[in-house]
Amino acid sequence: MRSTKQMSITVPLEMAAVVEWKVASGEYASDSEVFRDGLRALMARDRVVERWLAEVVVPTHDRVLAGQEGVYTADEVRARLQDMALV
Repeated sequence: MRSTKQMSITVPLEMAAVVEWKVASGEYASDSEVFRDGLRALMARDRVVERWLAEVVVPTHDRVLAGQEGVYTADEVRARLQDMALV
C-alpha cells in the first residue's frame, strides 16, 4: 500500500520564491520537503494549542463558572494597564 499521495497546490508568488530559495540554498532537497516540514511545524503548533486549551483554558473556564476564580471586564483591564503605564 502506498504511504504518500501526490497533490497539486497553488501558492502566492512570494511563497513560491521562498520554497525555491530554500531548495536552491541546499536547506531542502525538494519543494516537497519544504512543504512537509511546514506541515509538520503547523501540526506541532496545533498540538501545543490543543494542549493549552485542555490544560489551561478549560480548567480556568470551569473555575470561573464555579465561582472559584474572578474575572475582569475589558474596561477594568484597560484601567489597570493604564495605571501601570503600559497603554
